[in-house]
Amino acid sequence: MTLYTTDYLEYYLTLVAWIINNGIWNVLVASGIFALPFFAIVVQEWLRARAEGADEGNKGVLSSARIENRVWVAIVVILFAGIPFIPVDLSTVRFDRTRSIQCQINVPQPSETNWSASFTTLNNQSAHVPVWWFFMHAMSKAVTGAAVAAIPCGTDLRQMRMEIDSTRIADPVLAQEVADFTHDCYGPARARLFMNRLTLSDEQMNDVTWIGSRFFLDTAGFYDTYRSRAPRTAWPYDSARDAGLAEVSSGGGYPTCRQWWLDSDAGLRARLLGQVDPGLLTRLGQWAGFLSQTQVDDSVIRTIASPQHQVMNQGHVYTDYGGQIGGSLPNVVTRAASDVGLTIGSLGFFPAMDVVRQSLPMILSFLKMAMVICIPLVLVFGTYDLRTVVTVTAAHQMPSQTPGR
Repeated sequence: MTLYTTDYLEYYLTLVAWIINNGIWNVLVASGIFALPFFAIVVQEWLRARAEGADEGNKGVLSSARIENRVWVAIVVILFAGIPFIPVDLSTVRFDRTRSIQCQINVPQPSETNWSASFTTLNNQSAHVPVWWFFMHAMSKAVTGAAVAAIPCGTDLRQMRMEIDSTRIADPVLAQEVADFTHDCYGPARARLFMNRLTLSDEQMNDVTWIGSRFFLDTAGFYDTYRSRAPRTAWPYDSARDAGLAEVSSGGGYPTCRQWWLDSDAGLRARLLGQVDPGLLTRLGQWAGFLSQTQVDDSVIRTIASPQHQVMNQGHVYTDYGGQIGGSLPNVVTRAASDVGLTIGSLGFFPAMDVVRQSLPMILSFLKMAMVICIPLVLVFGTYDLRTVVTVTAAHQMPSQTPGR
């Protein structure tokens, strides 16, 4: 059986809490304290019957029936909510990443974080969980998971589009090489395509509109025929390939356009892909599951290598949700005063809220641990009463119903 958790600290503290809980329960059983509530039940019911007066009939029979009922209830509570029964260790406590994967967010496993080193003292210890509390933990996580799954979650396509649009070729040498490739390879290949008047499908017509066209790469007579007109040091001079071309002192050769683009080490495609944030490529690939990663990479390279993308966008002026275009002097003064006031207020507010945001998951995890540790003592002091179990269950569910992330 598996206990699911949604927070790193909860992942470890769940096991710690039940280990301590088992220790407290074993102490109560070994010392005989767990049986004291039965004596308290007898005394309570006897005093209750005595206080009801003579009009209640045979008090002995009445108190005996009440004692019997409460004893049976106490036995059921002990069996299902007190006695540890279901084994639990770190192999059965699982960190739930289902929703994170669904939302294209890469969340590492607890073993991949620093929390793993912090809890090495657990030393593969195991604990046992009473049936009732195991069921309540599973039910609370199921309800929480269903509630979180109901929250709309989709890929922020606008943000990804903005990130792709803001990606520029930072290396001027690489940018010049892209221009050289366009001049030496793409231009002649496209001219030959039109001279041959080949019949292309709509997909192929769209494909041949950029320098990394798969049609030019895979069709004989295009990128496998044309080559770089200038020597490239990344490709050593090859007498068989470069026969009839000048051999320069740098030792550079004249790669074919196909080599120039597809070479895994020095190829333009691999180097252009290196200009893009790997996280952006991962998120885009997870969203575009209907495309292969190669197709996703090509679409990004096509954008950043396009001619219009090589010049920085000069931008346009837009009004915001509350702004005014061509506002008067009072509008400017009011906006400036509000900006200054918000800035001053945010100096203390935003850091405080950031601390609260980061600490809340830890506080919830510690509250859950404290609640689990106290369960044996609460049951004993509550004389194994059903109302006590319901109260503890409600208190246990309140932090458990809060998502850890």
